Amino acid sequence: MAILETQNVNYYYQDGEQRRNILKNTSVQFEKGVFYTILGQSGSGKTTFLSLISALDEPKEGQILYNGKNIKELGYEPFRRDKIGIIFQQYNLVPYMTAVENVLVPMAITHNELPADKKNVAYNLLDYIGLDKAKAGRLVNQLSGGEQQRVAIARALATNVDIILADEPTGNLDEDMEAEIVAIFKKLAHEHGKCVIVVTHAKEIAEQSDQTLYLHKGNLAVHE
Repeated sequence: MAILETQNVNYYYQDGEQRRNILKNTSVQFEKGVFYTILGQSGSGKTTFLSLISALDEPKEGQILYNGKNIKELGYEPFRRDKIGIIFQQYNLVPYMTAVENVLVPMAITHNELPADKKNVAYNLLDYIGLDKAKAGRLVNQLSGGEQQRVAIARALATNVDIILADEPTGNLDEDMEAEIVAIFKKLAHEHGKCVIVVTHAKEIAEQSDQTLYLHKGNLAVHE
């Protein structure tokens, strides 16, 4: 069964009598253990779609299901807090906190069951994605862009969720760092069973994913 699914989702902007359709009757399924990418031109609605499946916005029509249950019934805030991890292009880290403190933030508010020694878990996550203890103790604005994105990935993993969502996560990185981040996404999907969904404009990233969906004129479909 799909862990995440959209059923006949419509989203549009109404400007007087004019309606601009962003998503039209979108029905797609996402499974654990798969690395997905969503491609589309700038302004096609990729980020809107990500906002909907991360419960940051609500569809005009249709529903979004998590393990077969409507996320509206689960509650948007509990869904965001306990079921998904989100990685943003601009990192969205707390600048006056260290890397490890940023990873601890979601662990402090989740209702998911976590080990008692959360700080040790945070250090282990940062080590897993390539940041040693010395860098974990630095303020995040003292880290490079690639290192900050690694912190953002560790933070998304901190509450042991099954779904990782990322919006243009390599947009500010050079090619080498992009390759390292993509390798982490692959590992999370293939070795740890995560459902990884990445919105990107980069075909190079899409070519490395297991399945690519293409958003064009409101229609989201598997890209052949």
